[in-house]
Amino acid sequence: MADPRLTPARPDLAAKFLEGQIKAARFVEGEEFEISQPLAPLREAPSADATLLTQALKGERVTIYERNREGFAWGQLKSDGYVGWLPDRALAKPADEPSHKITALRTFGFPGPSIKLPPAETLVMGALIKVMRENGPFALTREGWYVPRQHVNGIDAHVDDFVTVAERFVGTPYLWGGKTSFGIDCSGLVQVSLNAAGIQCPRDSDMQQDSIDGLLGPVDSGNLQRGDLIFWKGHVAIARDGESIVHANAHHMATVIENTREAVARINADGYEITAIKRLG
Repeated sequence: MADPRLTPARPDLAAKFLEGQIKAARFVEGEEFEISQPLAPLREAPSADATLLTQALKGERVTIYERNREGFAWGQLKSDGYVGWLPDRALAKPADEPSHKITALRTFGFPGPSIKLPPAETLVMGALIKVMRENGPFALTREGWYVPRQHVNGIDAHVDDFVTVAERFVGTPYLWGGKTSFGIDCSGLVQVSLNAAGIQCPRDSDMQQDSIDGLLGPVDSGNLQRGDLIFWKGHVAIARDGESIVHANAHHMATVIENTREAVARINADGYEITAIKRLG
């Protein structure tokens, strides 16, 4: 059965490429847009109070299959394939391909080449921008924002150690469906960190567990190396070394560094045992 999180299909409407594979009242080709706002919530339903599934970042491309009269659009993100409802106001016709990405946890886009000016926008790690030229210590974007150059890097630049990225999020509030330094969840932390290292990664923890081949067996948290991923039902953590992990979790309502054995014991006491430990190839 197709995963509804990754399949743009409803009983009344589905993507054209699924015709003949599933049943739907109508099939449409879809139209490509880009996320024009710094951050856009992708929700379970076309409502501002619907469950937040994930977040789309500026510059990300999305295929839209429906736009309703209430200001929402239903589509599929190109980066990780997630399907849901976005605010229509966050969409724009695709322009130039992005040339750079934000590598700071968050930064400002100033309306002119001075940090004394009130920021015109706030951008988060992973946001994609088109840099038109450099202006002293700034990168000037297509929108006319002046972004500090030390917070920007080329689209193909990657970190060597994804765990260092996860560690930078320590103290970030926990947010179900979040994937930025304003709020992040466990699988969002893994996805953002791996993406920063140039490693494609699905959005949810069960998808992540299924997509990584390197199973360590038997399941034993006492034989961990930096970068190992520890999975429970509905949760994932990143090993920093043999004794500590970094993870976003609802117990602390934050991203924290924690002793591995203490964390495993606490989670076990809540009725959840480790389901897998994976090591990236």
